[in-house]
Amino acid sequence: MQTSRIPRFYKMSVPERVRAVRDLGVLNREDYRSLSNGDHLLTVNRADKMIENVIGVMGLPVGLGLNFVINGTDYVVPLVVEEPSIVAALSSAAKLVRQSGGFEVESTDPVLIGQIQVVDLPHPTRARQALLDNKQEILNLANSLHPNMVARGGGARDMEVIIHAGASEQLGDMLVAHLLVDTRDAMGANLVNTMCEGVASLVEKITGGKVFLRILSNLADRSLVKGYCSIPVENLGGKGYDGEQVRDGIVLASEFAAADPYRAATHNKGVMNGIDAVALATGNDWRAIEAGAHAYAARGSHYASLSRWSRAQDGALLGQIEIPLKVGVVGGPLESNPTVAMNLRMLNVKSARELGEVMGAVGLAQNFSALRALATEGIQAGHMTLHARSVATAAGAPPEAFDAVVERLIESGTIKIWKARELVTEVAEQSAPGDGSGLQQLEAKDAKAGNGKIIFLGEHSVVYGRHAIAAPVELAVQARVHDCADGVNLVVPRWGVEYRMHQQAEKRRSFEEPAGLILDKLGLSGQAMRIEVYPNVPRAMGLGGSAATAVAIIRALDDHFSLGLDENEVNRLAYESEKVAHGNPSGIDNTVATFGQTLLFRRGDPPLIEELNLPHKIPVVIGMSGVESLTAKMVARVRAAWEKNESLYERIFDEIDALTLQAVDALKQNNIEQLGELMNINQGLLNALQVSCWELEELIQIARENGASGAKLTGGGGGGSIIAVCPGDPQRVVKAIRDAGYQAMEVEIG
Repeated sequence: MQTSRIPRFYKMSVPERVRAVRDLGVLNREDYRSLSNGDHLLTVNRADKMIENVIGVMGLPVGLGLNFVINGTDYVVPLVVEEPSIVAALSSAAKLVRQSGGFEVESTDPVLIGQIQVVDLPHPTRARQALLDNKQEILNLANSLHPNMVARGGGARDMEVIIHAGASEQLGDMLVAHLLVDTRDAMGANLVNTMCEGVASLVEKITGGKVFLRILSNLADRSLVKGYCSIPVENLGGKGYDGEQVRDGIVLASEFAAADPYRAATHNKGVMNGIDAVALATGNDWRAIEAGAHAYAARGSHYASLSRWSRAQDGALLGQIEIPLKVGVVGGPLESNPTVAMNLRMLNVKSARELGEVMGAVGLAQNFSALRALATEGIQAGHMTLHARSVATAAGAPPEAFDAVVERLIESGTIKIWKARELVTEVAEQSAPGDGSGLQQLEAKDAKAGNGKIIFLGEHSVVYGRHAIAAPVELAVQARVHDCADGVNLVVPRWGVEYRMHQQAEKRRSFEEPAGLILDKLGLSGQAMRIEVYPNVPRAMGLGGSAATAVAIIRALDDHFSLGLDENEVNRLAYESEKVAHGNPSGIDNTVATFGQTLLFRRGDPPLIEELNLPHKIPVVIGMSGVESLTAKMVARVRAAWEKNESLYERIFDEIDALTLQAVDALKQNNIEQLGELMNINQGLLNALQVSCWELEELIQIARENGASGAKLTGGGGGGSIIAVCPGDPQRVVKAIRDAGYQAMEVEIG
C-alpha cells in the first residue's frame, strides 16, 4: 500500500468504498468478496462458540480511518464504533497531521504484570528478600510452563516484590510478587494467569506464607506507548478562527484537563473513543485497555489527562500522549471472529507493539479533534445534522425516506425521536404508492428554489458554441436564510454539510467557494447568517444540482436582505458561481435553474436562449447510476482531447449540433420516436468523447430493452444519470432499472 489517502471517500456509496479500498491494495481478493457478499459477518453459530447462552448477534458499523502516517508508514485503520463523527474526525485530524510528517510513536516491550498475593506472613521483610534471592528459580519455573513463548523471544523477564504494610485488617502486612512477562504478540492474559498459578506453591514454600490471589493486572504500565505530533499554526485555522486562536484554545483546554479530574475524565474519554474503536475492530479486550488507561491517569496526586498539548518555540502546536496499551494480534479470541481477522489484514501490522503504536496515534488524533471543536465553535456546533441522522435511525426511518425525515427534523427545530416518528408517517403518506426512487422532496417553509435539469441533446458540444436542449425537472433545491449571532453558517443536511464559512476567500473549502463568491458579489460577506439548503436534486448525478443550489441561495439571500434582484441578475450570479464550481461551464445549467423553462441554448455574449413551448408532455425516465458525476473533470478531459486534435473534435461537435437542431423539430412535432433515435445517436458521439461509463451504458441498455425509444447520458457524464424517452410504458422502464439495483423516477417534460 502506497498511501492511506482516498479522496472523497466519505462521498462514495458503500460498494464504491469497498472497491476503492480493494484498488488501494488494502483488501485482498478473498476479503473483497467477503465484504461484497456479507461472508465476513459473525454468524449465530460461530457466536455460540464464543460465549455462553447465545441467542443472537448484534452488529456495529465498521468504518475506516484514513490519512494516517505513523512512523513514516501509511495505515488504513479499521474502526468499530456506533457514535457519529468519530471516524470523520479521526480522518480529518490524520490528514492535518500528515501535512507535517505524521505521527511519531514509540513503545516499550509488550510486558504484562502477573500478581501473586501472599498473606499470613510471620516476617514480610525476610519473605521479600527470600523471593528476590530465589527470583531466577521462580522465573525458570514460570517459563517452563510456556516454552513456546520463550522460543519466540518472550516469557517471564523479571520479578518485583512489594510490601503493603497493614493492608489486611485480619492478617496485617501483605506481600505481592509481580511477574513481568513479555507476551510478544499475544494479549497474554491466560498465559500470565497460568504462570502465576504455576509458581504459587514455590512462592509459598519460599516465603512461609499463604498465596491467595494469583492473576494478571490490567494496569499494563510496563507496556507503554508514547506518541507525538506537531501541527504548524498556519494549518490550524478554520471555522472563522485563525491558527493562533485554535492553538491557544487547545493548549488551554489541555491545561484544564491536567489540573481538574472532572475535566480529565471527559478529556480521556475522547482519547479512548479512538482507541476503543481500534480495539473492537481488532478483537482486543477494550475493557482491560480502558481500566489500565484510567488507572494510569490516576497514578499521580490526582486523576489527570493522558495527553498533553503545548506551544512549541516556533509557534506550532505540539501533542503528546503516554498510555499503557497491552494488545495482541494472535490467539483464539482474535481468530474466532471473521471480521476481526479481516480488519487485522487491512491494518497490516506485523506485531502487537505496532498495533499499540497505531492505537496511540489514533487516541492522540481523536483527542485533537475533540479539543479543536471545543476550542472553536463548541462540541455541539456542527453536530446537528449528525444528531438528526441518529434520531431518524432510532425512529426507524426507512432508507427511501431517511433523508427527507432528517431534513424535516432540522426544519422543525425539534430533533427528538417522537418527532422523527411523526415525520416517518408523514413522509410515507406523501409518497406515491410503490415509489422506490428514494427521492423524497422537502417543502421547506419560506424557502426559495432553483430548478434541476436534464439535457436532451448537446452536452459538451455546448461548451464549444453549439446548441443544446435542456429542460427543468420536478426535482429542485430549496434554500432559506436566518439571522444568527455571528459568522456565516452553511447547513446542507442531506449532504452532511454543516460548518461556519471562512470570511477570507482564499481559505474557503471547495464546497464553500461558490456560496462564498455569491456573498462577496452581493456585499454580504460580513453579515451574520445561517444558510439552510435542502437539495431534492441528488448530488453529482448530472441533474444540475450545483446550479440549482446557487440559484436557491441567491433567491433566499435576495428575499432575506430585500436586495431587489431580477431574474437576469440571479442568472448572472449563478453563472459566476458555476464558473467557480466547474471551471468552464456553458451557462445552460444556471439558465434552466433560474428560468425553469425548456430551452434551446447556445453559449455567447449574449447567449441564445429560445424558449421551446412544447405542445405535449414528454414522458421521461431518469435513471441514476449512483456514481458521482464530476462535471469539471469530464469537461477538462474533453478539453485536453480537443486541444490535441481540434479538427476531429470540432467535426464531432458539429454532428452533435446537427442532431440537436433536428431534435427541436421532433419536440415541437411531438415525434417521440424520432427524438429517441436522435438521442441514441448523440449517445454514440458522447461515447466517442469518452464521457460515458459502464454503469451508464448498462442503464441505457436496460431502458432501451424495456420500451424506451431512446436513451443517453445527461450532464457531464463519467457517472451521474441517464434519461430515456418512453412513449409506451415509462413505469416498465422504471421498474427494470430499480430491479437492476439503481434509482429511477418518471418525470414529464413540457
